[in-house]
Order: sequence, then structure tokens, then C-alpha cells
Amino acid sequence: MTIRALPPDLAAQIAAGEVIERPVSVAKELVENALDAGATTVQVEVREGGVRLLQVADDGCGIPAAEAVLAFGRHTTSKLSAAEDLYHIRTLGFRGEALCSIAAVARVTMTTRPRDEEAGTLLRLEGGQVVEQSLTARPAGTTVTVENLFYNLPARRKFLKSENTEAGHILALLAAYALAYPAVRFALLLNGREVLRTSGTGRTEEALAEVLGLDTARAMTPLPEVTGRTAARVSGYVGAPSLHRGNRDGLFFFVNGRWVQDRSLSFAVEEAYRSLLPNGRHPVALIDLRVDPADVDVNIHPTKREVRFRQGQDLFGLVQKAVRRTLVEDAPLPQMEPVRGQVVPVPEGRQMAMHLGREATTPEATRAALELFRPAPNAAPAEVPPPRAPGANRLPPLRLVGQVAQTYILAEGPDGLYLIDQHAAHERIMYEHLQALRQSLTIPRQALLDPRPVELTRYQAAKLEERRETIERLGFEIAPFGGATYLVRAVPVGFPEREITNFLAELLQPMPGKEVERAWEERALETVACHAAVRAGQTLSETEMRDLVRQLEATTLPYTCPHGRPTTIRLTLTQLEKEFKRR
Repeated sequence: MTIRALPPDLAAQIAAGEVIERPVSVAKELVENALDAGATTVQVEVREGGVRLLQVADDGCGIPAAEAVLAFGRHTTSKLSAAEDLYHIRTLGFRGEALCSIAAVARVTMTTRPRDEEAGTLLRLEGGQVVEQSLTARPAGTTVTVENLFYNLPARRKFLKSENTEAGHILALLAAYALAYPAVRFALLLNGREVLRTSGTGRTEEALAEVLGLDTARAMTPLPEVTGRTAARVSGYVGAPSLHRGNRDGLFFFVNGRWVQDRSLSFAVEEAYRSLLPNGRHPVALIDLRVDPADVDVNIHPTKREVRFRQGQDLFGLVQKAVRRTLVEDAPLPQMEPVRGQVVPVPEGRQMAMHLGREATTPEATRAALELFRPAPNAAPAEVPPPRAPGANRLPPLRLVGQVAQTYILAEGPDGLYLIDQHAAHERIMYEHLQALRQSLTIPRQALLDPRPVELTRYQAAKLEERRETIERLGFEIAPFGGATYLVRAVPVGFPEREITNFLAELLQPMPGKEVERAWEERALETVACHAAVRAGQTLSETEMRDLVRQLEATTLPYTCPHGRPTTIRLTLTQLEKEFKRR
């Protein structure tokens, strides 16, 4: 084969393909240029998902007339002057490829004027070539209009998603930067309809309300600024555990003002929410990291959407601890939405009994429940964290009222009526109880009079051998008994023998992805707590209910079980008064 130099236009299109993947790539480059130019207003207009038209207008510093054409050249930039500048990048753009790459795959019009020049400059380009240059009247700033994206690359255009999908990516971009730069006024028009506008007051709380909605903003708590060992600083906002989504679109990460997507940071935040969210749900959070530019590499991806940290583990721990601390101190109480204007009938065959002061249905059930609430006589003290000073994350003192449907405990507080899911609440108690014991390496175990044989699958047996040390640290003693059969000789104190088989089946089931040891041990702890907790449908005596409520009041995070389900909901006095037409 003959080696030949590529034609300049083909080389430009190939280079552009690395930077301009879809319409949002164009929007990202132009919006970041506007922010680097010191803009206080950025308006974006999109038609047909950005393929037909994508325009970004700003009131930034503008481009001098003598440099306007040069701005569309390859590797031309005002942001770098020497190689060492790459290790101290403080701007969003720096490569000098944006305008050149966009012009190579679209028809581009730019008007620009610096504040110290009387007239502006108009440039039109097609396929990267200037076809018109003239003077124009315009206020200070720059407007770049991109039309017919990928008109000369039909194969690339064919692989774009639907108009709504492409427009959705652009909306997500503008939303992110509106949160990162609350002092900038952003506006987005889709097919002539305004879908986003921020006031640019500089208050992040207002930007949260304008971008995510007032209800979401009210459920967000400020993240106090924390400084790490490397002088990195983390701040932002985190959503209440009751605020969660089915995907990670509610996670926003900014590094020195740059919107990035980072798996490690996402994992750090989700680890902080561990045991607070339902399975498969994801939190809402805004994390702003300020890092020495020398400690972060923003040049690892053509579109600059990913970064690499020199001290990645330290930042991971800094973010996780900051978020967790905020959640523990400020976790809000879920509230119950009252049923309005209708009486809900009890389904036939389901008894809705109020139970107070009666003994449990059998003496055995009573003893089993009490055994779970109290440690064995010779066991090490099983202390849950003691009650702390009143705060948003702590239940107030509650007065027991009764039990509903053998599943919910009804209690009265100073601010309303509380319904407590007895299973979820006891899960939380047991989980924190086991956590405290694990930290002291003294989880007590009780030997079974008759070892329980358990038949496992080959996968489960292999998993058990792999994780045997972790499982035994949780209070179990398990020995091989030939093939895939094992004998369970001991369990944690209070763990019901009837749950052994179900516990191992759940714990050793295949999980998607690769679990790290710490995450697996946390899941094991959650599973132990779940199977050790009292069940829905189990009648509790007054003493048992009162013990459960008191211990729930003493937990660190009383509002969710380890799997993230709510333990408690509240019907406020105001809601009661409204329902009874007293106000």
C-alpha cells in the first residue's frame, strides 16, 4: 500500500470527529468558550435537536477583528503559551480545536466585537473555509451560529439519536453549567420555546430551584466546605435520602468549574448514601471540587468530559466523608401525604387491628422478639449509639399508641402522628448494632444445639469459600460437610435459626458487576440485619413495641432501613387539622 498525506479537508474532518461527536459537543465547546470569555449572559437556541441550528450568544470579551479568522485555525488558542501551561490549566477550553473542528463539519457564522472596538466582525465558513468576512454592528460579545451539522458527513449524521434525545443532552449541559455558575444568566430555547432560564443572582440555592425545581431545591442541604490533605476543597449540596432517581442524572460533579463525569466520584457519593436509598435508586447531589490544577489532568479525553486526579483515593475519601457527615447531621424526616376526600376501604380478608397491651400470639413469638431486642446474658454489651442532642436527623421522643395490621407501630410525637414499619425499623436498629460490634471485633455468636445442614449450588459454595472469613467475622460458624453441603454450627446472637437457609441463598446469589470486599461486607451486614429483624405480621407486646421505638430513637440514621426504605413517616398536626377541616 502507498503511504500518502491526507487532503487537508479530510484530515480536518477526521480530527473534528474526535471532538464533535453530536450536537451537545458543539454546545459544550461554545458555552465553555463563552464562560472563559467572562460572559455574564449565555443564551443558547436549538432547532431540530441542534442539527438544523445551534446558536450560542454571549456578552463576553469578544474577539479582536485581527484575530477572528485565526480563531478558526487548527491549534490556535489564547489560553496556552508554553508546554508547562498544560499542567496549570485554569480555563475550560485550551486546545484550540473547538472552532476549527466545528467549522469542518458544519456551516458556521460568527459575529463578535470586543468592548474596545467600534465595529464587530462577521465571518461565514463552510467546510472549514472562510466564504465571507465583513464588518457588522453588534454589542460586545460573541455569537456563533452552527447550521446543518454533519452536512458533509452523512454517515455521522445518520447515527445521531432522535431530536428529543439530542436536545435532552443539550438541556443537561446547560443545566449543569447553570448550577456551576450561578452568577451567569443562562437561557435555552428549543424550537422557539424557552425551556430554561436562570436569573444569575449568584445564589446557588436559586439556581437549584430554577434548574431542578423548587421542591427538589428545598430537599437539598448545603455541604459544608471541607479541605483535604492536599488542599483540595469540596463543597456543594446533597439531596435528602427521600429524594432519589432511577438513574444518575441527578449527580453533578464540577472540578475547578468544569462539569465532568467521573465514576470514582459517583461511587464515593453513592457509598455515602449506602443504607439510605432503596436498591436501584440514585441520589441527587451537586459536588464542587477545587483542586490545584497541577493535581488534575483535564487532557485525557478529546471532549474534556473526563479527568484524572493525582490523589484520587484522597479525593474519594474526602467526598464520601463530607457527604455522609452531612446526611447524618441533617437527614430530614419523610412525611406522609394524606388521602384527600375519600375513605379507603379495608380489603376483604385483611384485618386492620389496633393492638396495644395484649400479649403476642404465642409465648415463643414473644420470646423470639425480645431476644432480638436484648443481648444474651453472657454476651458483650450490644450498645447502639446513645441519643444525641436534638437535631433534624433524630426522632423526637414518641409516646406509644399501638400496632396496626401487625406491621406498623403507631406513636404520637410533639409534632404529629408517626407510623413506624416494625421490620424496617428493627433492620436499622440491628444494622447499627452489628456495625458497632464489628468495629470492636466482638460480634457474639451462639452455638446451635443441632448444626443446620445447608445445600448450596456450586456457585454459592464457591462464593462461600471466597467470602468465608468475612461471613465468620459476622458471627457465623460454617463447616464443609461434603460436596456443596455445609453445616452451620453457630449464628450471631439473636439470629433466628429458621432464617439460615434464606440468608445464605440471598447473600451468595450472583450480583451484577464486580464487588469490592468492603462493599460486599456492608451488603452482608445489611442481609444479616434484614433476616434478624422482626417480620411484618408479627404481633408485638407493648413492651416489645416500646423497646423498639426507644432503640430507633437512639440510632444514628433512624429514617431508613439499611436498604433505603423508610422506617418512619409522619402525619403532621397541620395535616391532621386540614383533613378534619379545622383550618
